[in-house]
Amino acid sequence: MRIIILNFVHIPRIFRKPLWRMWHNWLIAWERKNVVMRFMNYGYAPLEGKTEMFPLSTDDEPERFCTQLYHYAVSHIELKDKDILEVGSGRGGGASYISRYLLPRSYVALDLSVKGIEFCNDFYSSPNLRFVRGEAENLPFDDQHFDVVVNVESSRVYADIERFFREVFRVLKPGGAFLLTDMRPRHQVEHLHRQVQEAGFLVQKYENITNNVVKALDLDDKRKKHLIRKRVPGPLIKMFGEFAGLRGSGRYASFASGAMQYVSYFLLKPLENAK
Repeated sequence: MRIIILNFVHIPRIFRKPLWRMWHNWLIAWERKNVVMRFMNYGYAPLEGKTEMFPLSTDDEPERFCTQLYHYAVSHIELKDKDILEVGSGRGGGASYISRYLLPRSYVALDLSVKGIEFCNDFYSSPNLRFVRGEAENLPFDDQHFDVVVNVESSRVYADIERFFREVFRVLKPGGAFLLTDMRPRHQVEHLHRQVQEAGFLVQKYENITNNVVKALDLDDKRKKHLIRKRVPGPLIKMFGEFAGLRGSGRYASFASGAMQYVSYFLLKPLENAK
């Protein structure tokens, strides 16, 4: 399992989706009765000299670095009173944060996992937030329906990334924003850059945030180790440490060495596509 986690982005695309769905379902079943983990991302921390911190409630503070990744990913535009779609919402922590703190008119969070959607609809209760089951490559929404589409640490598992980008383009209103944040092996970053442009998006901002992710992993290492030791059976501790990107894991080393890059995009659908 450790080898699968470390080399997930190198596994043939046809196998990634079922493996990822199995992993998510297992995590949800394992923790459903006592939830301490609302996010499944590697986090973000401002580098020295930056002041990107923001206030969080006492309940939200323990998962600050994971929250900060979402905050950074959507920080390029004002989300208040917007209709937003998140594709690949996982355990729903990012959707909950954005719907409560940034006050969109509506926030639809879509994920492939039936159990994940059931968990999120049971656990979260923001009036402007709903979770639905669906596939990234076949979004169940009308054309030009959303002002913003959010996709955080999810796209790398999709079987057909080009089709996903076309679907995002389709459901966005003209002038709508696509906020994409994810990891790729270093040799695939330029290809990703071409893919988003070939789908028709205009690149408004691009940033490599790998160093921010490594800093977040460093700062959050103690908390994650404590949770894993407290909650995970002994034989599974190493596997969870790999999945969490603990210091000393192969995943952490891949970020620290630059072999794995973490990138973030602010993309726009051109206005001239209006019908």
